[in-house]
Amino acid sequence: MCRNIRTLFNFDPPVTPEEVRAASLQFVRKITGFHHPSKANEAAFNAAIDDIARASTRLLHSLETTAPRRNREAQAAKARARAAARFA
Repeated sequence: MCRNIRTLFNFDPPVTPEEVRAASLQFVRKITGFHHPSKANEAAFNAAIDDIARASTRLLHSLETTAPRRNREAQAAKARARAAARFA
């Protein structure tokens, strides 16, 4: 799937609406193949982003876990280390 879509569940601080919308945008871009839709497809493109963002938010709020919350900075540091090892 799209590498720009990040895991949003079980983080401290919790996910923001902007992060959910950004992931939804990336998902719609991936499945449509459009980075920017034409004027004819713009309304459907934006409606899909809104629908996916609502469904994602509903899903994230309904999930439960006993695992401790992950720290965003620590996860980002791990990702940078993996990328450095991969592309070095």
